[in-house]
Amino acid sequence: MTKVKIVTDSNSGITQAEAKENGVYVLPMPFLIDGEEYFEDITLSQQEFYEHLQGDANVSTSQPAVGSVTDFWDELLADGSEIVHIPMSSGLSESCHTAESLARDYGGRVHVVDNQRISITQKQAVYDAKKLAERGMSAEEIKEYLLKTKFDSSIYISLDTLKYLKKGGRLTPAAALLGTILKIKPVLQIQGEKLDAFQKVHTLRKAKEVMIAAIRKDFDTRFKEYVENGEMMLSIAHTQNYEEAAIFEEELKAAFPGVPFHYSDPLSLSVSCHIGPGALAVACARFVK
Repeated sequence: MTKVKIVTDSNSGITQAEAKENGVYVLPMPFLIDGEEYFEDITLSQQEFYEHLQGDANVSTSQPAVGSVTDFWDELLADGSEIVHIPMSSGLSESCHTAESLARDYGGRVHVVDNQRISITQKQAVYDAKKLAERGMSAEEIKEYLLKTKFDSSIYISLDTLKYLKKGGRLTPAAALLGTILKIKPVLQIQGEKLDAFQKVHTLRKAKEVMIAAIRKDFDTRFKEYVENGEMMLSIAHTQNYEEAAIFEEELKAAFPGVPFHYSDPLSLSVSCHIGPGALAVACARFVK
């Protein structure tokens, strides 16, 4: 039987140490900070990233160089294995399309899966793929499963500041100024392909109420069957907001006592650079039992 190796990128939030411990492989994503290239979790830590970001450095995301992707794959394929490669959503980065194009030269040995997730829902897809590989599923079968279940997840994010949406061109200066004056804390959502506005609130308490209500609605409608079957999990992501994340975790466990809680992780830097520190997010996703 051909061995299947599970590959993702650092947008999943899986660190190099965690990947090694769990038998998966993480391609570090590059960042440009004032024109200098850094690699997440290799030459750039979470702490260093936020120091640059809050110091008003010019921070932007980038794609890995083609050669770094193919070299990464080549090393993993050398023992005759196949690869299931799970990049961040194609709606949020061109890196998925690049990987799909590169995979055409590998004779069906690299299976790129655009399951349109990021951060902790992408992380869940990686560990689902790992579990399916351990059960003997082929790379093609794993890809089919991940594509079939790609929309079985939601992420809701509460922002502490509008500064970084404005800086990244996702909000006009006038709207950012008005939002700051009115102390608006927007709740955003990630449903598959893109980051969208969901609701405007004025306090973190209200934002958490909105996010819990949104998850409850998802559980009562889109994901009702999966909740009843015990196939939905909850997780938290945040940007330098560890204390509030711990509080929110307990609130979520109280609100949804029958739903397993999987992760409480820092949000991947590719999203963090657009929303800044102080953000708090909840995610739900279908998982392989």
